[in-house]
Amino acid sequence: MDLLNTLVDKGLRRELPTRGEALAVLATSDDDVLDVVAAAGKVRRHWFGRRVKLNYLVNLKSGLCPEDCSYCSQRLGSSTGILKYTWLKPDEASRAAAAGLAGGAKRVCLVASGRGPTDRDVDRVAGTIKAIKEQNEGVEVCACLGLLSDGQAERLREAGADAYNHNLNTSEGTYGDITTTHTYADRVDTVTKAHAAGLSACSGLIAGMGETDEDLVDVVFSLRELDPDSVPVNFLIPVEGTPLAKEWNLTPQRCLRILAMVRFVCPDVEVRIAGGREVHLRTMQPLALHLANSIFLGDYLTTEGQAGQADLEMIADAGFVVEGADEVTLPQHRADAQGGGCGSHAAEGAGCGSHAEAGCGSHADAGCGSVCGSHEGAAVPANEPRTDLVAVRRRGAGTDLAPNA
Repeated sequence: MDLLNTLVDKGLRRELPTRGEALAVLATSDDDVLDVVAAAGKVRRHWFGRRVKLNYLVNLKSGLCPEDCSYCSQRLGSSTGILKYTWLKPDEASRAAAAGLAGGAKRVCLVASGRGPTDRDVDRVAGTIKAIKEQNEGVEVCACLGLLSDGQAERLREAGADAYNHNLNTSEGTYGDITTTHTYADRVDTVTKAHAAGLSACSGLIAGMGETDEDLVDVVFSLRELDPDSVPVNFLIPVEGTPLAKEWNLTPQRCLRILAMVRFVCPDVEVRIAGGREVHLRTMQPLALHLANSIFLGDYLTTEGQAGQADLEMIADAGFVVEGADEVTLPQHRADAQGGGCGSHAAEGAGCGSHAEAGCGSHADAGCGSVCGSHEGAAVPANEPRTDLVAVRRRGAGTDLAPNA
């Protein structure tokens, strides 16, 4: 297919596809999906080999959010029955992080619900970052605390944070349809603040909220322009009790096309499969590893994920390897832009992306989570929603039960 050959050539040169080419990827048929995966896989392997970066979420403060994001189980007035608790103490957060690191994660993502942190909240998180780093040499720490005020990104950087996540989630044109308590411009401003402070910027999207192909291309092109180091791709988890609970718009093939489009537009950045992979990709998750080079290990913020051991087995069975703590995630030209380390903000035209917290945004739950495992009963018809794969998290941070890592 001429389109795919063109996109591979552009991806290897870090050249931006046209909007028409990006839209054409999303418009390919299910019959062509393996060809699309194979083509985007060439770009992924060129920049990242067969490494898969593991990330681990710690929900520092769950629920109780004043924002009204339609996709979020932690939103204002939520009736989802999720865990609700205020700030974890530094030692509690450090113990939670240790479980993920023991499972092979190299980055810990510290997330807190809310519009944005107060200065006192930044002090709390600074103490948690210090505790985690003192006990785990070489660990990367990313914060996801919502909208940042002036000076807060710099304070997080001084405290030892390596990265900051804040997702754009959807296109500017449709943003007002999902959230009214803050704006798309507010989100762009926070990503820009993180970038300017020397943090590795992480910003991504949520697919499956009823958006058009044009909306998906718009947000991914906007991400490329913002130039984060990692781009998390979330697939909406329609959690009962949220306004988008009935939005089951994704098939495994659709998810693969979306990931391929993101890889072609952002060829040399960390593309992370974030919330919803178990629910929407299901048994086709291994194919997605040919497109993305990063995943979350274990559970998400408010919902359960696939067993951590199953993640490790999936990676090995698919012929990939877990990225080591001593390996730099990004290609050398991007890592050199900040003198090495976990992030970097490449030269002009180098692409987009950073670490992509399984759906953290201004309130840390951009549609994350699911549960995977054995399910009794009759086979589910092709491309039918799997509502049975959605389960509220009842273990790990904020509970007395061991986490899934």
